[in-house]
Amino acid sequence: QVQLVESGGGLVQAGGSLRLSCAASGRTFSNYAMGWFRRAPGKEREFVARIRWSSDNTYYAESVKGRFTISRDNAKNTMYLQMNSLKPEDTAVYYCAADPRGVGYGYDYWGQGTQVTVSS
Repeated sequence: QVQLVESGGGLVQAGGSLRLSCAASGRTFSNYAMGWFRRAPGKEREFVARIRWSSDNTYYAESVKGRFTISRDNAKNTMYLQMNSLKPEDTAVYYCAADPRGVGYGYDYWGQGTQVTVSS
């Protein structure tokens, strides 16, 4: 069983930055693909970014490419999402997820989410 705990959300003005963290339990964290997703009010959950075991292997949604950076520290069992140039449309609950198969196309484990609110 893997437990994921997000932190770092909050209220920020448009153009500002936040860094989200996702702390994971489990001895094989380095083998997992990890992802960030978000759900805005009244909308479906959407993919934000994904990272495989190697920090060089990342993938982003077009809406965040160039503004968000996903990274991981396998020694700390932690994944991060650095969010810069935030826009009001980035307002959502952000969730981290883990795929123990290491691919990142389907996720078995999910965190509880952290709220990000961007004011205009």
